[in-house]
Amino acid sequence: MAVKMKDIARELGVSIVTVSKALRKHPDISKATRERIEAKVRELNYHPNLAARSLVTGRSALVGFVVPDLSHPFFADVAKALSLALREHGYLLIMSSSEEDPELEQQEVDEMLAHRLDAIVVASCATNAAGLERLLQGETPLILVDRMFEGFSTHFVGSDDYAVGKLATEHLLAAGCKRIAHIRGPENSTGRRRLKGFLDAMAKHNRPVPSERIVAAHSVDVDGKLHGANALRALRDLKHPPDGIFCYNDVVATGVIMEAVRLGMDVPEDLAVIGCGNLHFDDVIRVPLSSVDQRSSEIGARVAKLIMELKVEEASSQPRRVVLQPKLAARASTARQKKTRAAGAAAD
Repeated sequence: MAVKMKDIARELGVSIVTVSKALRKHPDISKATRERIEAKVRELNYHPNLAARSLVTGRSALVGFVVPDLSHPFFADVAKALSLALREHGYLLIMSSSEEDPELEQQEVDEMLAHRLDAIVVASCATNAAGLERLLQGETPLILVDRMFEGFSTHFVGSDDYAVGKLATEHLLAAGCKRIAHIRGPENSTGRRRLKGFLDAMAKHNRPVPSERIVAAHSVDVDGKLHGANALRALRDLKHPPDGIFCYNDVVATGVIMEAVRLGMDVPEDLAVIGCGNLHFDDVIRVPLSSVDQRSSEIGARVAKLIMELKVEEASSQPRRVVLQPKLAARASTARQKKTRAAGAAAD
């Protein structure tokens, strides 16, 4: 028969409440008592019945996280930091992928909510908040990560995407690029704000941007490298192809560099490339990628901190917005030589 909590309590001569608190690392329980209980738990191979506990406490100690792509390094970094931070408080992270499909995202959210989550975190692939609005009426806190919706009042943790666009573009300009293109992201807050940062930085330096130098990748998370390569081929066919590209994210940028090398282009002399995410693809691309660091690990840690704060607050607490400032991570893909910069000055 399965070992129960009362068996642990009887073996050690303590109450069931003491065992329960020790397993939840409650501060009322001394370190010595907690260590005795944890040793007995290991000895008897005890596993708590989380379903039964959630019926009693109304909490499952589970946090759900729905992302566009489970294999995407940015979301993996966020999830790792989030999971580590939650574990310190006795919480478990469960994840699911929407595959950049809004309908599938809605199904995954519904499935997760059936497990009586203590919070649900969503990096939404949808273009509007219609599918998430009903969650605001429930008891499970909703935290958006990386993407937000205008006029949708819920918690958010992410980076300043407008600053991402400006920082990346200013870096390409400083590298001597004159004909800068942008492989933009989807029609969500992240894609729109990075595009605006790009355009405003170009306008500040009196650099007009022909519409053909802004290319939308068909997908930026799932198969992002493939679509980055396709976008480069379209840009290379222009009458005046770009000498610098700001890519929506590092996955797309990796595809751009790999295709550029395949086509015989010199990166960064013929084409400087910068992405976003700082995800370290050095093991798969020949030229180390410059990027804008979104501070993905800190995003995960801040989400966990917010969940713990919401746990002790009233459900009516005002939505919080945590926006981190990005940082430049310059590498070889934008390290153009001075002679290239001088030549670029004479370009159209």
